[in-house]
Amino acid sequence: MVNDLTSVNGQITGDPVFREKPVIQAAETIFVNEFTDGVLNPNAPMLGPLKDGGTIIANTAPGCWGPMITPAIRGGHEVTKPVYVEGAEVGDAIVIQIKSIQVTSIATSSGTDEAQNERFIGDPFVKVKCPGCGKLHPPTIVQGIGQESVKCMTCGTDTTPFKISNGYTMAFNTKGNVGLTVGKEAARRIAQDSKNYMRTPENSVQNPITSFAPSDLIGVLARMRPFVGQLGTTPSKAMPDSHNAGDFGSFLIGAPHEFTMTEDELNIHRTDGHMDINRVREGAVVICPVKIPGGGVYVGDMHAMQGDGEIAGHTTDVSGIVQLQVSVLKKVNLDGPIVLPNVEDLPYTARPFTKEEKRIARELAEEFGVKQVEESFPLSIVGTGVNLNVATENALERAAKLFEMTVEEVRNRATITGAIEIGRHPGVVTATVQMPKTLLKKARLFKAVKRQYD
Repeated sequence: MVNDLTSVNGQITGDPVFREKPVIQAAETIFVNEFTDGVLNPNAPMLGPLKDGGTIIANTAPGCWGPMITPAIRGGHEVTKPVYVEGAEVGDAIVIQIKSIQVTSIATSSGTDEAQNERFIGDPFVKVKCPGCGKLHPPTIVQGIGQESVKCMTCGTDTTPFKISNGYTMAFNTKGNVGLTVGKEAARRIAQDSKNYMRTPENSVQNPITSFAPSDLIGVLARMRPFVGQLGTTPSKAMPDSHNAGDFGSFLIGAPHEFTMTEDELNIHRTDGHMDINRVREGAVVICPVKIPGGGVYVGDMHAMQGDGEIAGHTTDVSGIVQLQVSVLKKVNLDGPIVLPNVEDLPYTARPFTKEEKRIARELAEEFGVKQVEESFPLSIVGTGVNLNVATENALERAAKLFEMTVEEVRNRATITGAIEIGRHPGVVTATVQMPKTLLKKARLFKAVKRQYD
């Protein structure tokens, strides 16, 4: 196999079909302050290579609202440029440990969205059209404040494809403990210095959403517990970053633009990096499928807080610093991500058993003639789909395939030793189960799971 990789300014380039090993020395640490244009493209240059076991430190840009009002961004988010991990081959997995998450934004704005008709073709996240001059993905500039402040640089027309139907502006305390929604005058003051309040990275091109100055909710107090809504590996076919999951990805099926896919193609190529699972926070571990050589690890869409489901469709998008440690699991062929949450984030039924509980179990086993009590550990299988029912079936089927058992057995185990929890409405869930050590070893996952919970 031909190795045609080259390195230009620390970026891995070359046709991914022919990638074997980088021709430059892998780094122990990579600092990431570059972003995609909203498209996850397996043929685009990557940063790196990064050593197996190395560290990624990323300055992330806000997701959702800022990119949604920036027509030049073509995927609904602005995630970091992917990193090539040394030794990661198709059919492997990459273990990502979230070492730290720090919010750097001072304030943000968010709310429910309303798409603006005649300002997009097929999908307002993907194919934006200026209603004035008709230009696709027009460059824009923010002039003034309010929901008409994003103007086409060609004709000066208000060209944002989304408006906020009910929204708020939230300020954060300096220690990052709480946020408070502010009134109209404070929202306008923040809007007049948007980039400074949102601390958007210098290489980010998004229009800051605080420019809209929404203030429908005033004086609402919320606890901060930051997490990343996007964390994963690059799909094996180019797709918009916010659509890298089974729910939003369904918008690509038969779509009238260049990212159109069939349902089978979506299922094959997606890596479900857009999870919006609030348990993907500091201390958690995410195990991701590798569908292109090097994996292409990316991160973004940091949120200051979110309840299960993200039921408003959007939450508090913020800039921040993320530190990740990544390592390769050879020959662990996953269909989608696995999350190993912090113990306190596990369902009560899935938390590791105490010594006392194990002692009682041995007594019960002796009394009722059970030869051996399973030694088990928890893990959460991510499932995605067009709705929550389909996503749940996807998670159960992935677990059954991975551990070579029937879906019925997975259902039983999830019922008595775990739970089905909503990541994002309409279609991201986790099926959390306690799995026997023997099956975890067979699936080559035991070391990663034991390290998290032993």
